[in-house]
Amino acid sequence: MRLKLSLTAIALASLAVARPAAAGPALLFDATDGKILYAEEMDDQWHPASLTKIMTAYLAFKAIKSGKLRLDDKVNCSELAHKQPPSKIGLPIGGELTVELALQSLIVKSANDVAVMLAEKISGTELQFVADMNAAARELGMSRTTFSNANGLPAVGQVTTARDLAKLARAVATEFPEYAEYWSMTQMRIGKIRLASHNGLLKTFEGADGLKTGFICDSGFNVVASATRNGRRLMAVVLGEPSGGDRNIRAASLLEHGFQQLGWKQIFNQTTIDNLPLPAEVRGPISVRSTIQSWDCGNGKRNPAVEARRERIRAAKAKREKAKKAAAEKKSKQGGVKPGASLPASPSGTAPPKKPSAGETPPAAKSAGTAPAGGPAGTATP
Repeated sequence: MRLKLSLTAIALASLAVARPAAAGPALLFDATDGKILYAEEMDDQWHPASLTKIMTAYLAFKAIKSGKLRLDDKVNCSELAHKQPPSKIGLPIGGELTVELALQSLIVKSANDVAVMLAEKISGTELQFVADMNAAARELGMSRTTFSNANGLPAVGQVTTARDLAKLARAVATEFPEYAEYWSMTQMRIGKIRLASHNGLLKTFEGADGLKTGFICDSGFNVVASATRNGRRLMAVVLGEPSGGDRNIRAASLLEHGFQQLGWKQIFNQTTIDNLPLPAEVRGPISVRSTIQSWDCGNGKRNPAVEARRERIRAAKAKREKAKKAAAEKKSKQGGVKPGASLPASPSGTAPPKKPSAGETPPAAKSAGTAPAGGPAGTATP
């Protein structure tokens, strides 16, 4: 609770801070009736990244509801699924998961390979599944969204908007409340492997209960976040933040603002994500790669504390090496041999026997003795 209250305090403090000009789209709305509480460039097109997986999960939920799919059905890892880059589970070709575990790992771990596995299980091929995704988007009124794959990895023409993502998130929440637990999971297990959620708000914001994060270099750090307090559920869409921390703070700021101002906003506001007319101009998508604080995008920033620790480790290692070298030189001088020099060979071509030092057991005694108490070399004591 202390962590949750601390981020809430940060959110309140950040409400008064003006957003930078480079900030991406943002939208805050009531999940119950869709009323817009705050909007910023919500109809600009943006690359969805792993927020795409909300639609993948939505179609899986629909397939389960229709009887086409069951939670205890198995999904197989094809060659195409196996080749997907991280984030992933990493199953071998032919590996299996239940649909239930697949959905949880899709949401919690944001597994790219599992997204393809589900797509192939539901529609036969990922290509057909993408067609089904776009058909579902049209049905939900996501008029400025186009999907190109099932997991949100970079693809030409894959775009969405904050408003369209809001429509999708609201549909998931209202049509399939029985899966709310999946979106609020902070971790899960597959066998002995523990998988943690990328959604830091679930642990740091009071009332947070979902939904999904996403990141690629061109779109930045994105999230569709939800929180519930006193029976009211709000959702925030935040796109294009330069880091995961900035994403969390901005989403928390929007949600906290909504909870603080909800009363009077609900009285005077009748604008919803469905009834507000679209602007005629279609803007975007743009790339925010140059602003992203990530080594993957070529803009990583060194952490001074981490660098100081690394320097201490390097200095300690150098000190140990110096001491080791000095000890070796001292030992060599005591034996009358210069460091790096070799002993002359005996007339027979073999090296002369080494004279045992004080306390050392002669070779003959060693061979006649018994093995150490720990057992023969290379074995462990029970």
